[in-house]
Amino acid sequence: MTLTTISGFDRIGEENAFAVLARAGALAAEGRDIVNLGIGQPDFKTPEHIVEAAVKALKDGAHGYTDATGILPLREAVARRMRATTGVEVSPGNVMIVPGGKVTMFAAILMFGEPGADILYPDPGFPIYRSMIEFTGARPVPVPIREENGFAFSAEETLSLLTPETRLVILNSPANPTGGVTPKAEIDKLVAGLAERPDIAILSDEIYDQMVYDGERHVSLLGYPEIADRLILLNGWSKTWAMTGWRMGWSIWPDALYDKVRKLAVNAWSCVNAPAQYAGIAAIDGPQDAADEMIAAFDRRRGVVTELLNELPGVSCITPKGAFYAFPNISKTGFKAKPLASALLEEAGVALIGGPDFGVHGEGYVRVSYANSEENIRRAVDRIGDFLTGAKARQVSA
Repeated sequence: MTLTTISGFDRIGEENAFAVLARAGALAAEGRDIVNLGIGQPDFKTPEHIVEAAVKALKDGAHGYTDATGILPLREAVARRMRATTGVEVSPGNVMIVPGGKVTMFAAILMFGEPGADILYPDPGFPIYRSMIEFTGARPVPVPIREENGFAFSAEETLSLLTPETRLVILNSPANPTGGVTPKAEIDKLVAGLAERPDIAILSDEIYDQMVYDGERHVSLLGYPEIADRLILLNGWSKTWAMTGWRMGWSIWPDALYDKVRKLAVNAWSCVNAPAQYAGIAAIDGPQDAADEMIAAFDRRRGVVTELLNELPGVSCITPKGAFYAFPNISKTGFKAKPLASALLEEAGVALIGGPDFGVHGEGYVRVSYANSEENIRRAVDRIGDFLTGAKARQVSA
């Protein structure tokens, strides 16, 4: 007898960055010199005072279950953080501590996705959005994120895609994979339109909120009271404090949805591990010097990687305004994005991600993470240049 799983598992996708990471690791294990500009995680260690807070919590006996929503001191710390960064008062009773940012996506999409429902998501965008939408049986509706808009979303285009069946709209700024930051005027227009549709929930992925450059200012959707009763905000510790492996996220939920996500926690993950939660308090309330230095380093690397990419044959790259990704246009190289990414890894020893892994509008682009040292960025781009020059020479000789 053949086991039969639900049809949702035939639709579910994955995040190809982890497949690239695994292949890069396998090649490195064979002795190859691989420069990884693929994975989206800071190359800095978690600041020492945060690590020490977790060690102290373990030594002090924080070994048991906590409340499914997170310990109160941590939820209070998140509320303070939100007030400091957005100016908005958030009740700790609306804060949910979750094991990583993806969990908030999973929970929100699970709540609103079902056959017959439409869910809008950014494209190119984080691949788990579409994967989870398809898992639920809802119809994924891509919102094009266009280079000509500086990789900001268009309020007019987003609103034009709403249907009577739209249940959830997913937004992301600063954005993965493009590094785009949507300006306040565009967000104002979008919120004004969404205010006319009180039946639509909004998930705002603001995990890169602290990584903005060139005088840009992150605009949180928390600042719009007209949508507060249906706004889910996603954030966490992984990017700002270099804590990807700690699996620590937070989200803000409206009153009408909070108990639903609490029940999901009870059914799925029980709680986030206790010592990590104490580390989370130390991250928010402790010194921010290390986080500030890391973001300053990303800013410097951003300038380097953009300049170098624009010197490559057939490549153009607008300057990213947020996160730690560049999204260069490679359409004039003669390569499709995914074959180019694969060839660069196998032949040139450079790991990056093809644009189509981030959506149907990602063709013609690759994602380059500059969460690596300036030295490695220069080595990687040199190798890309040598590969592209050699490929052109091979085409001419052929």
